[in-house]
Amino acid sequence: MTRFDGVVLDVDGTVLRGERALPGAPAAVRSLRAAGLATLFVTNNPTRPPASYADRLARAGVDATAEQVLTAGEVTADYLAGRHDGSALFVVGEDGLREQLRERDLRLTDDPDAADVVVASVDRKFHYDDLRDAYWALSGGDVPLVGTDPDRVVPAAERDVPGSGAIVNAVADVAECEPEAVLGKPHPATRGVALDRLGVPADRCLVVGDRPDTDIRFGADAGMTTVLVLSGVTDRAALARSDVEPDYVVDSLAAVPDLL
Repeated sequence: MTRFDGVVLDVDGTVLRGERALPGAPAAVRSLRAAGLATLFVTNNPTRPPASYADRLARAGVDATAEQVLTAGEVTADYLAGRHDGSALFVVGEDGLREQLRERDLRLTDDPDAADVVVASVDRKFHYDDLRDAYWALSGGDVPLVGTDPDRVVPAAERDVPGSGAIVNAVADVAECEPEAVLGKPHPATRGVALDRLGVPADRCLVVGDRPDTDIRFGADAGMTTVLVLSGVTDRAALARSDVEPDYVVDSLAAVPDLL
């Protein structure tokens, strides 16, 4: 295997499941760092800011700072600040996402008729009325839809659960529109921020994750070396159906240092 200078690590299903580290994950992260790889945790979870995610990793025995975590919420806030600064955002999502948007001085509205942009994301209290209001906001035809990330299903403590992609797709379907952007992995904006944060070229970067359509595509589209772990939402049967082929397939993150 080529010598690497950096590694992008997915979190849920790769390093953690729920609030606990997956077996061997903390030791694997330490081994990768000891081998000289700069480490960045990149998650499609938009509900927590990086500092909160770093605390979650630390509680599970994986050392991380806020600067070593990149979230879909952070990338979405950056995108909206750059493309839709001053616009009224109608958000279908959780309070954690709303707070991240407010911290960037973005303007939110609860009135679908006043919306300039609809933002759709995971919401564990998602209700028919939310879908109705998002439809009303988009029904004029000139209001764009922005999704935080495409993950239809995400690993949780006990079982996999629906993620942002399920809600983004529901909103897009009822409004019969294509999202302007769906951020998170594998969107190019996320790749750009990740590589800038790591400070290494793509061909010297390893990416490890549990989803072919997000984690592996994220790395493959940039020329990174990709490793799929089978500890999250993807098993070998699902991988066989995927049109994205990783460079390596291992049971878990614990096996990745041996690849080096």
